[in-house]
Amino acid sequence: MSEPNVQRNYKDTVFRMLFKEKENLLSLYNALNGTDYTDVDNLEITTLENAVYMSYKNDISFVFAFELLLYEHQSTLNPNMPLRDLFYVSSVLQGRVRDNDLYSSRIVKIPEPKFIVFYNGTDNQPEQQFLRLSDAFEKKQEKPALELAVIVYNINLGHNPELLEACKLLKEYVQYVEQVRTFAKEISFATAVEKAVDYCIRNGILSDFLSRNRAEAIAMSIFEYDEEKHLRNEREEGREEGEDRIVKLMQKLMEAERDEDIKRVLSNREYRGQLYQEYGL
Repeated sequence: MSEPNVQRNYKDTVFRMLFKEKENLLSLYNALNGTDYTDVDNLEITTLENAVYMSYKNDISFVFAFELLLYEHQSTLNPNMPLRDLFYVSSVLQGRVRDNDLYSSRIVKIPEPKFIVFYNGTDNQPEQQFLRLSDAFEKKQEKPALELAVIVYNINLGHNPELLEACKLLKEYVQYVEQVRTFAKEISFATAVEKAVDYCIRNGILSDFLSRNRAEAIAMSIFEYDEEKHLRNEREEGREEGEDRIVKLMQKLMEAERDEDIKRVLSNREYRGQLYQEYGL
């Protein structure tokens, strides 16, 4: 089978394409919050369609029930998500209060922001975890003046079963991804995606969506795989480069003939800084 032509600037992903529909998005909100809302007219999409900051795009954001929800899907967990969400929510709120007088004596009301990541990568991750903006602070504070917490749900099969059962579409998306991975163990990834799409259509897994958007779903899945592989390769290259720098630094220290010389090197801040700069640490 020939691989679909995949554009590197493809904006959508299968997850985003599924849940940018209001009915589907509301079902996901209900599953997370134990609610049963049905009126999609009260749901306002606020996704930053063309907002890209440092090559990162906003997946889905919306306002509902006096809350501003930012949903992100990731196959590679990003510890900088709180900082990214800080930029996103600032942009969204800036647009919402543009016509308000922030210097007025009256408080300008805003919806309560909530930040959620749906993770389904292959790395082992807990059922749920919090990423906090304060984790990135160079100076740690017991009660930081600014905080932003992102909750990460592991949505791989076998994790958070209550959430998957509560949102049929999310469960079927996870089943689709799992099927791709199963086939990819034996055949090329592009062929595995096509085979998984056909399998899911036959077995009632995202069948309507995949039937209507077969070519797009295949292209997006291959793009996501290529992007994830690229990021993994970059991290691996960075890790190996860092290890090489540390080895060189250790060799430099071992050139010292006496323990006293090593202590002098380690205790001399200026010389230590020169070594860090020299070895890119």
